[in-house]
Amino acid sequence: MANGEKEYTLTVTGGFDFAADQGRIAAAMPGGPFGRSEVTFAGGNAYISGAKGLDDGVWGVMPRAKAEAHYLLRAPLNDPEHILKQVSALRNVSHEGEATVHGVRAAHYRGTLDHEAFTLRMARDVRKAADRIREKLGDDLPVFADIRVDDRGRLVRTRMAVGTGPVDMTVTMTLTDFGKPVRVTVPKAGNTLPVAAGTGILLG
Repeated sequence: MANGEKEYTLTVTGGFDFAADQGRIAAAMPGGPFGRSEVTFAGGNAYISGAKGLDDGVWGVMPRAKAEAHYLLRAPLNDPEHILKQVSALRNVSHEGEATVHGVRAAHYRGTLDHEAFTLRMARDVRKAADRIREKLGDDLPVFADIRVDDRGRLVRTRMAVGTGPVDMTVTMTLTDFGKPVRVTVPKAGNTLPVAAGTGILLG
């Protein structure tokens, strides 16, 4: 994220089993004031550490499907499947040659996201702000997306970028270690409390 004067980098890492719909994702902003947050996805729920208003050791829990994005180009609770849904709606696609991702040759495609894909599962206030920017700039915000696909048809990297004038944002997701087992530990019920939303810069 950049505003013309400063640039901020948010790092999200973890493992996810898309077939089993489970994984654990950690987010941190190195050098920033926000610390670290983790989300465990399992059984249709999202378990959130570092949730606002909760004591240390207590996890917030909410239905995964009800989580919303509170910032432009952010996935709800950093859910990687959300990004896959967005780039699956890529339009105006062109082949841009080949690129190397972690030593793997991959075809490079570029396209744009329409407003529906860009605002997928956005919280109402953020969607309204995006709608106002859209009205000001024209039919659609210039939201660009690149994908890299290896010779086995697997997506190995996505990159989305948007510039609204005062703020530029780029989100890159790299997928590696295909087939590696992903194990998660669900917090005990006594260490969880229901929450209505996962908010904060680390959680999207």
